Order: sequence, then C-alpha cells, then structure tokens
Amino acid sequence: MSYKGFLSCHSRESKEDQEFYDLKNKAAEYYRSNGVPQRIEDALNEMFFQKPDDIYGYLANYFSRFSYTPVISRITGREVFDGRGLPAVQIDVHCIIRNEEKMVCSAVMGGPYDGLTGGVAESEETISNSDWQKLSVTTALKWIREHLGPMLQGINPKDQTNTDKLLSDFLMARYLEDKDSRNREEEEKNKTETVSDPPPQATPPSAPTKDKKGSDKGKKGNSTEKPLPPAEPPVPRLTGAMAVGVVSLAVAKTAARLRGLPLYRHIKSVRDQQFQNEIHMPVPMITILSCGKSSAGKLNLLEEVILLPSSPQRARQQVIGMGLELQCEMRRVLNGLACKAGPIGILEDGALQVGFECPEQALDLVTEACANLELPLGSELRLAVNCAAHCLMDYSRGKYEVMSGCHKSPDELVDMYEGLINKYPAILALIDPFRKEDVEQWEKLASVIGQSCCLIADASSSPCSRRSEAKPLPPGVTKVIIRHHSDMTISDLAQSIAEQRDTMLAAGTGETGDTSVVDLALGLGVSFLKLGGLRGGERMDKYNRLMAIEEELEQEGILGAREIKLPLINDISPGVTSSAVGVTLS
Repeated sequence: MSYKGFLSCHSRESKEDQEFYDLKNKAAEYYRSNGVPQRIEDALNEMFFQKPDDIYGYLANYFSRFSYTPVISRITGREVFDGRGLPAVQIDVHCIIRNEEKMVCSAVMGGPYDGLTGGVAESEETISNSDWQKLSVTTALKWIREHLGPMLQGINPKDQTNTDKLLSDFLMARYLEDKDSRNREEEEKNKTETVSDPPPQATPPSAPTKDKKGSDKGKKGNSTEKPLPPAEPPVPRLTGAMAVGVVSLAVAKTAARLRGLPLYRHIKSVRDQQFQNEIHMPVPMITILSCGKSSAGKLNLLEEVILLPSSPQRARQQVIGMGLELQCEMRRVLNGLACKAGPIGILEDGALQVGFECPEQALDLVTEACANLELPLGSELRLAVNCAAHCLMDYSRGKYEVMSGCHKSPDELVDMYEGLINKYPAILALIDPFRKEDVEQWEKLASVIGQSCCLIADASSSPCSRRSEAKPLPPGVTKVIIRHHSDMTISDLAQSIAEQRDTMLAAGTGETGDTSVVDLALGLGVSFLKLGGLRGGERMDKYNRLMAIEEELEQEGILGAREIKLPLINDISPGVTSSAVGVTLS
C-alpha cells in the first residue's frame, strides 16, 4: 500500500470513530439531563436491599412513578342495547400510558328516563320511544366522533372539573342552536297561520237571558270552583345530549382506574379535597310492589311501594335479604284462594306488579306478609309510597284519577292521604303526592301529617333544565330524589346534590349493567339510594355492588355511622298502640 492510500484509510477510520464518540457524548448528555443514571443507581440500590422475587416487575413499577401523566388520546363510541332492548351508547376511553396507547375504561348509558314523558316536549309527530332512542344515539355518536373526541384529546382524565366544563359548554352551544331553530319554526308557523286565517268578524252582543235563577246559579258555581293551576311548560329534549353524560362518566371511571382507586373513592376525593377516613353508606330503598297506572287493576295511585329499614344495625345484605323474603311471601299470599287480585307480573325495574282495586288492598298485602315473616312494620321496616301524581291528572276534569273511574280533586286527595297515613302508620314518606303546581295542597298536606310522615319530591318527574335556574321545591318537601340524567356531567350531578339538604339518588330505567350509580351515591354522599326491585341481572348487579362496598369498608375499618332523622312512629303495628318515638339511622 502506498503512503497516500494509508493516510486515506486512517483518515476514514478516524472520522467514523469521531462520529461514534460524538454520538456517545450526546447519549450521555441526554440521559444525564433527564436524570437517568441517578434513577437507575437509586433503583438498583433499593432493589438490592429488598431483593424482590420479580426483579423486572419491581423495576417496571419503580420507573412507572416517573412516567408522564396519562392523557386521553382518543374516545370511541358505538351503539349497544340496554336491558329493554333499546339503543344505548358505549364509550371507550383510550390514553397514552408510557408511550403506548391503551383502552383504559368504558361506560354505557341509555337514553332519557322514561318517567319523563309527562314533562317532556315531543315533536308534532308522535314517535315511539325506540325511534327517539335510535335518533338520540345516532346523534350522540356523531357528536363524539366529530366534536367531543377531538376536543378532549390530550386532556388529563383526572381533571374532572375541566373536562365537565368543556362538555357543559358544548352542550350549552347545542342547546342554544336548538332553541333558535325552534323559535324560527314557531315564527314561521305563526306567520303561516296569520296569512291563512280570515280576519275575525264582529259578533253581535248576545241578548240578556230572562232566566235569572239559572244565571245566579252559574255565578255561584264559578265562585266556589277553584281554578286548576296550569301545568308547567314541557322541557324540550335535545337529541344527542346523552353523549355528554356518558363521556363524563367514562372519563371519571378512567381516572379512577389510572389512580388505582374504586370509583366512589375517586369521586369523593374530587368532591372533598380534605378526604376523611370514614365513608358513609346510603340507606337502600327497595321497590317491592307496583300498583300504578300500568297495572291491570283499577288502582293507579300506588306507583311504587318502597321498603327501607328502620334499624341502624341492619347491614345492607340483611336488608336485601328481608326484601327478597318479603317478595316471596307476598307472592305466596297472592296465590292463596282468599286473595282477589289481578294478574301478577314483574316490571322492568324488578318490582312485583299486581292489579288491585284500592290502595288498602296493596298495603294490607305488605302488612300481612311482614306479619307472617315476623317483621312488624314500624319496628323493622318502614314504607315509602311513590304516588307519581303528575301522571294521574285528568286535565279535562281538573282532578286526579286515583282509580279507574274515580277522580279526586287536590283537596280531596289531601283527605285521602291523611286517611292512609293514619291507618298505616308505617308509611314514613309520600313521593310526589301532587303535581308541583298544586302548591296549596302540598302545604296543606304537610300541616296535616305533621311529623308522622315526610314529603319527597322527585326532581326527575318534572325536570328542570340545567341551562336555567332551578325552580323552588313545593312547600313541605324535606327530601328530594335526584337521578343521573343522561345529559348531566358528574359535576352537574354533584352540584344538584349539594344544593339540597337531604337527597336520594335513584337509578333510572334502561338498565345497562353499569353499576356506577352505586359508586356515585357513595362518592357524592347521598343519604338514600333507590335502585328499584330485586329482580333482573342489571338491578341485582347494583345491589351486589352495594353489598361488596359495605364489606370492603368494614374490613378496612372505615365504615362510618350516619345519622338520618326519620318521621315519628305513632303506631308500631296495626292494633298496637305506643307513644311516638323518633327513629335515627346511623
């Protein structure tokens, strides 16, 4: 080899060595600037003293503490079916976790609560609930795909407040667009009617009647008849609004999963920054009987007969067990020859549905079944009656159709409730005994029943749009039932509960197998939890979740005692008299 060739070869090797040397320096500086050598040294030192069986698992857990906070990478949605066979929305939340995209959690939510049909505006063309559900699900999936998914990309799922604000602002914009569209349609309709209608012609004054007696009689009737307060205008439903509720819930479940916490503990920590060790369990309200408008008998008034314990020592498992025994005993009594009742069925909410002629038959059935099981009403169990009176108003008569062919004015209904409470002192609460508009009768009933019974308003029976100010509760109402509507974020639900002194959280219809309502009840600190009857896999999953949480809290020693004031008991059981005693659930 010539001297020139030797220099050329040596120069080429030197250049490659120099590039490799520079690359090593860059790598060393990169690792040094990110603290990698020190982290590795600390990990190896700690691992040497602990000597774990799974070395690489230990290292993976150690370095995961220094990884970036997971953020939402994408949100996907698809159509599924709920327990009624109606369309629902399932949301999957994907996050970037340690440089990899993973599906963390999902949530399922059905459409609007069926019980709202009496207070919800429909379009001129009457559409079935399944058609409405289909339209709402289709719109919700479009919103998620085109708007909500991109909007939440890169958001920390643990920041529930910011996530819910983005969702609420988006829903507000859609609501205002829908409102403007409705107003334009109404203006066009009024213009069309104005052009098509001929101008009104003057009518000659009617001749005075000679029947003075009849005239006086009419005046007397008008003076004594009380005008019926008009119903509140219905609240328009917004198609696709369920996208907001299901995304908010899915993000909350994702955050809980990333934190390694149950959902109820995550919600509680978000709601209360000063996390207390004790956690209080809500009192379960079990629907055991339904004799409402959909039942085969004449009775319409008792939409739900609800069971709840009056003993503070009763565990949730014991209460649920008593409810199951009571339902079986009621069926046995109904199958007896002496019982004259209509067909027996099971509602979709898991309650026993029986057709009766009057409310006394239904309450006598519960009383007899409890007596057979040696569970006297008043000492072990109490009853709440959901009247759902807003569904019973016959506006053509201005009266409530409490039984088929039997109409009661609001004042007559006050007397009827007073008689039932006096005859069945185990009734501790009446839910929606009147429409919200019958303010005078709410006040009158509250003064009549005194402390022997409390009045509860179901906020879901006449929903107030969260886009306007909340309407005042009727006088005499001491507790409120709140439902997690499909268009409510977790923050909306927390605010609704915080605004009331004593709340009950209720699971709506449209079962999907998602037990999150139980965790929400614990995390948000409600006093009572209404889950429906004791039939159906979806319902029982929620009761099982409730029992599992109670067992978990007992094992950890953080099950707190809550004091809940119940109405006074004037009579422990039929035929037995006692002085009034106060009941406190703790």
